[in-house]
Amino acid sequence: MRTSTAHRQNADRAMVKAGPANTQAVLEAAARRAEARKIRKILVATCSGRTALAAVQAFPPETEIIAVTHVTGFAKPNHQELTPANRRRLEEKGVAIFTGQHAFGGVGRGIRNRLGAYQVDEIMAFTLRTFGQGTKVAVEISLMAADAGLVRTDEDVIAIGGTVSGCDTALLLQPANSAHVLDLKIREVVAKPSVF
Repeated sequence: MRTSTAHRQNADRAMVKAGPANTQAVLEAAARRAEARKIRKILVATCSGRTALAAVQAFPPETEIIAVTHVTGFAKPNHQELTPANRRRLEEKGVAIFTGQHAFGGVGRGIRNRLGAYQVDEIMAFTLRTFGQGTKVAVEISLMAADAGLVRTDEDVIAIGGTVSGCDTALLLQPANSAHVLDLKIREVVAKPSVF
């Protein structure tokens, strides 16, 4: 059966559009790239824990997965989005969980919220979003994990981010500490949506 041009174009758009529908394909692409480059540390942005749990299934057991969550209070005061059940599952599977101030949205966002003045960190976040929300997230969690001592700044990792939920972006990069943000090097774009 032949498909119409419009149907093929709609299917193509669905495959490249940002969002959680890309999660499995992005994790599989990241796992293949990690194996080819012998990368053993994977950073995964996760809110509820579902994306990190999916990453555990996608990567071989010897891979060290580090789940990076939203800060407590991100969605609403005193609330942590990582569910207790998923935290327990991740810990049972040996996944390190990091929760800390967002590299591009901590104190600077507080100043903007109160005074209406944008700070350098948020300007950097907006600039990275020109490549998609997932790119901003992947870079941000790399800075956060380096600041926490969970990844080295002289070894490449794969950082996985997304738009709203799930993941749609994977970057192979050399992390940096946030105080040395301009030393971070994006070596390869493993996966990234073209429509965002």
